[in-house]
Amino acid sequence: MTANSLTIRDNRNGKEVELPIIDGTMGPGVVDITNFYKEFGLFTLDPGFRSTASCNSKITFIDGDKGILLYRGYPIDQLAEQSSHLEVCYLLLNGELPNKKQFEEFSHTVTHHTMLHEQMAFLFRGYRRDAHPMAIMVGVVGALSAFYHDSLDLRNPRHREVSAFRLIAKMPTIAAFSYKYSVGQPFVYPCNRLGYSENLLHMLFSVPCDNYVVSPVLAKALDQVLILHADHEQNASTSTVRLAGSSQANPFAAASAGIGALWGPAHGGANEAVLKMLHEIGDEDHIGDYIKRAKDPHDPFRLMGFGHRVYKNYDPRARILRKAAYEVLGELGRGDDPLFRVALKLEKIALEDDYFVSKKLYPNVDFYSGLILSAMGIPTNMFTVIFSVARTVGWITQWKEMISEEGQAISRPRQLYTGEVHRDYVPIYQRK
Repeated sequence: MTANSLTIRDNRNGKEVELPIIDGTMGPGVVDITNFYKEFGLFTLDPGFRSTASCNSKITFIDGDKGILLYRGYPIDQLAEQSSHLEVCYLLLNGELPNKKQFEEFSHTVTHHTMLHEQMAFLFRGYRRDAHPMAIMVGVVGALSAFYHDSLDLRNPRHREVSAFRLIAKMPTIAAFSYKYSVGQPFVYPCNRLGYSENLLHMLFSVPCDNYVVSPVLAKALDQVLILHADHEQNASTSTVRLAGSSQANPFAAASAGIGALWGPAHGGANEAVLKMLHEIGDEDHIGDYIKRAKDPHDPFRLMGFGHRVYKNYDPRARILRKAAYEVLGELGRGDDPLFRVALKLEKIALEDDYFVSKKLYPNVDFYSGLILSAMGIPTNMFTVIFSVARTVGWITQWKEMISEEGQAISRPRQLYTGEVHRDYVPIYQRK
């Protein structure tokens, strides 16, 4: 990195201080304000962290204006088309793509960590049948530390590695068990001869009384969904994982915190909102009315799945899932699906209409992922659970990067206090 500086002048007293400017390998540089409070006696205020970098990271790069997403320098479209989710997991964790031997060893390790401790089945039975699967995920993932406490020494690199393997391997099993419990079906155990996404589909949809064959087309599409959601820089859930992990919380607790953050409809629940919107529109003939409503500033209706906090161009992940949606619906004989036709027409309008183009409201990844998952038979309350499975590798990779940093310290944001000034306590019998 190269360092320049930015001169800041305090007009209250004329004091000037030079703050270092640090350049990364790509994207905007940052102004190092570590000593800002020391020099000026002031905090900085940036609600939502719209202009604040909270860490250094070598994992994921996003250029929202150009629609670029890179994992360890590799374009997301190349990985989604040519790689597998497990290979991407290795890349994120280790910084490089594996050779054949490395991938075989990694795949074998993950595959043979997919089983849950048998006593964990009792945890699921403690929930109501109608409990939201994400509520179950928060609890069960956090409970992993009670069953796998042999690898929780955060100072031990091998322990950190084993915890990563366990989270990546066991998350699909926990997700599938959460679903099976909610529908009253018996738990289906992992099958070591199946690939990562194949195994997830097998655990979700097979039953002991029938022979379930996993479609290669559906497995490939699900693998792409997992790849595209594996990491996304310092989003809300990843930042939560880093924040929780900075206190030296174990990785299972940190991941549980991330699941809680992902549960929010503004984060992981967006694809569910897209599907609800498409059902509400219902037919291509109704699209015009809903477009008018979306443009009306006084109407609360909003087109879901358009625009993104980071991307001000076409979300590169949406283009990949658009193709995957065609393939999945074709495989299932639903190529003429009315919801898909509504989605395509909405996308065409958004890419051509001056209103949407001027506001850069392009389709994002959530626009198609809900259609794909729904077509596979995955209910809407499981969409965010699948997102959790995908994002697990990103969370644990970011956690490992953070915990191994030299000088790593607990995160402690500051605030602008706007409450009451000093007041003396008045005994209750003297109060009016």
